[in-house]
Amino acid sequence: MESVASAIRRLSDLAESPHIRRLSRAFEAAGFELALVGGPVRDAFVGRDLHDLDFTTDATPDQILEVVKPLADAYWEIGRAFGTIGARVDGHTVEITTYRSDSYDGESRKPSVEFGDSLEGDLLRRDFTVNSMALRLPSQVLVDPSGGLEDLIAHRLSTPGAPEVSFGDDPLRMMRAARFTSQLGFTISAPTAEAMSAMVDRISIVSVERVSDELSKLLKTGAPRTGLEVLVDSGLADLVLPELPALRLQVDEHFHHKDVYEHSLTVLDQAIELEQQRHPGEAPDLVLRLAALLHDIGKPATKRTETGGVVTFHHHDVVGAKLAKKRLRELRFDNETVADVSRLIELHLRFFGYTEGAWTDSAVRRYVRDAGPLLERLHILTRADVTTRNRRKAERLAHAYDDLEARIAQLGEEEELAAIRPDLDGEQIMAILGIRPGRDVGDAYRFLLELRLEEGSLGEEVATERLRAWWATR
Repeated sequence: MESVASAIRRLSDLAESPHIRRLSRAFEAAGFELALVGGPVRDAFVGRDLHDLDFTTDATPDQILEVVKPLADAYWEIGRAFGTIGARVDGHTVEITTYRSDSYDGESRKPSVEFGDSLEGDLLRRDFTVNSMALRLPSQVLVDPSGGLEDLIAHRLSTPGAPEVSFGDDPLRMMRAARFTSQLGFTISAPTAEAMSAMVDRISIVSVERVSDELSKLLKTGAPRTGLEVLVDSGLADLVLPELPALRLQVDEHFHHKDVYEHSLTVLDQAIELEQQRHPGEAPDLVLRLAALLHDIGKPATKRTETGGVVTFHHHDVVGAKLAKKRLRELRFDNETVADVSRLIELHLRFFGYTEGAWTDSAVRRYVRDAGPLLERLHILTRADVTTRNRRKAERLAHAYDDLEARIAQLGEEEELAAIRPDLDGEQIMAILGIRPGRDVGDAYRFLLELRLEEGSLGEEVATERLRAWWATR
C-alpha cells in the first residue's frame, strides 16, 4: 500500500503527462468537466502500474468527439451507445465516457443506459468504493463520495451503497469481488459478504460468456486461491463451477492430511510458482491453471472404498478429463482451451508409473508423443501435483521427474523427439506399396509410427523393407 502522499504524487505526475494535460485543458476550454476515474486512481494507492486510462465527463458523446477530434491521432465510436468514445492521443489510448446514472429492471444485468449530470452520481453507481474515486482535471482534486480511500487503507472491499442493491443491479459484481480479493489482496466486508451469500442465485441472469470471462480474469491473477475460496464459501461456485466445491471432503488416497479440494488449490499455487520460475515475464497460462485446478474433479465420481477401508479413485484422470470438457464447453471456452485442459487432465497421472522402474526409450517417446505441444505444461502440472508433506517422498518424486526430463532432452537431441513421425510419409507409402489413398495408407502409417516409437528412427531404406514385409503379411 502506497502512502497517501506518494499516491497523490503518482496521480499528479500522471495528470501532468503531456497527452493528459492536452486532453484536460481542451475539455476545460470547451466548458466541460473531465476526471480520471476508477482503476488508475485505485492503483495509484496500491502501488500497481497505472494503465488503461478511463475518463468521465459531463459532455455528451457528440460533444466528446468535438473536443477530441482535433487532438486525436485516431478515434473510435464503438461504445457510443453506452456513452464511450475511444481515442489515441499522442500515441496513448484513452476512453472517455459521459456521466452515467443507469437503471436496472431486475431481470437482466444490462442496464437501461441513462446519462447523468454529476461526477458524484456517476461514482456512486460503480461496483466498489475503491473503484469509486476520481481525480478532477486539470485541478487535480480527489473526489471520493463513498469512503473509497478509507477502504483502500483498510484493504477492504465494500459497495458504495447497500450491497443488496448493488448486486441486485449487477450480479456479476459478486464474482468481481472474488477477483479483487486475489488481485488486490483485500478482504470483503461482512455486509458485502453476507449479501453475496444471500444473493448467489442472481448470478443466473448473467450471460455465460461474462461469467467465463470473470473466472478467467480471476485465474490469471497472481494468487487466485483466495478468490476461488470466496467463490466456494459464498456458494457462487456451486452455480458457476460446481465441480470445485464437490471436491471438499473427498479424501485423497495419496495425501491423507488434506482433502482433494485443499490439494487442488495447493496444486494450483505450485503450478503458478513453477510457471513463473520457468517462464518469467510471460503472460499467465490460463490452460495450465485450469488444468491444475480441475485435475482431480473426477475423484468424487470414482471414489470407492475397498476391502480394508482403502479409498481408491481408479480412472479419475479419464473421468475428470470428460467432466472438464463438459464444464468448459458449458462455460463457452474456446475449443482449443477445452481440448488442451482436458488432455492435460487425462495425462496428469502418466508420470507416476515412472517411479516404479526405469522407463524404456519407447515409453519416453510415447510420453512425449501423447503430450505433444502440451509437454511443457504437463511437466509443470505433474511436478505441481506432488503436495505430500513427506519430504523424502517429495524429493524422490522430484528426482524421478528430473530424470525423466533429462531422458526426454537426451532422446530429443538424438532423434528430434518433439516431432515424432514415421520415417516414411503418406506419399512414399503409396508409391512403395502401389496403393491409392484410403484405409490401407492409414494402417501402414500407424504401423510405421509404432515402429518409430518402439525402435527409434530407422532411416528410409530400413523402414521401406519393414513396410514391405508388413504388407506381405496382410
